[in-house]
Amino acid sequence: MSEPMTRIDCLRHGEPVGGNRVRGNGIDDPLSENGWRQMRETTAKLTGWDLIVSSPMRRCIEFAQWLTQERELPLKVEQNLREVGFGAWEGLDRHELAERRPDEFRAFYRDPVNCRPSGAEPLQAFGQRVSAAFDRLRDEHEGQHLLVVAHAGVIRATIGHVMQSPAINWYRIEVEYAALTRFAHDATSTRLVAHNWRPTL
Repeated sequence: MSEPMTRIDCLRHGEPVGGNRVRGNGIDDPLSENGWRQMRETTAKLTGWDLIVSSPMRRCIEFAQWLTQERELPLKVEQNLREVGFGAWEGLDRHELAERRPDEFRAFYRDPVNCRPSGAEPLQAFGQRVSAAFDRLRDEHEGQHLLVVAHAGVIRATIGHVMQSPAINWYRIEVEYAALTRFAHDATSTRLVAHNWRPTL
């Protein structure tokens, strides 16, 4: 008897309040009005989920709570799906950071493993907690279809885990606001099915 298909949809949160600043797990901004609109538009025509899983951070959990009520679905909060910690960069405007500390900014994107902001969470440790959470959800909910509401960093790390790509490459992956990344798992393998996808309304 073949193993049932497990589907995990990872949805990045929408635009938060506070502008274009660095948000790791030290900044807990809620969604802006536009962010709510983005999330509602992406999920409006999507159905079939058995469970919604969310990061505990406001830009994820508040929409996840709303959606569970709308769809009458259970909600699981997963602490290990919070965003990576950016240390001294938390809350800084990205444009100002690039202008005022260009060498530091460029070094990070060339080598995000070894050129971390001061006090930042090690990228490999972040990847380990995200991959452990992904594997646990996959195994505990075999044959189900999950929606995971999370962050760009979490989605990058999950893609890296599934594709066996080293952490130094993760920031080469664009993750758009309120876009969906889909994974499928069966007896053969875990696969990346779609990325930065939004249904046509």
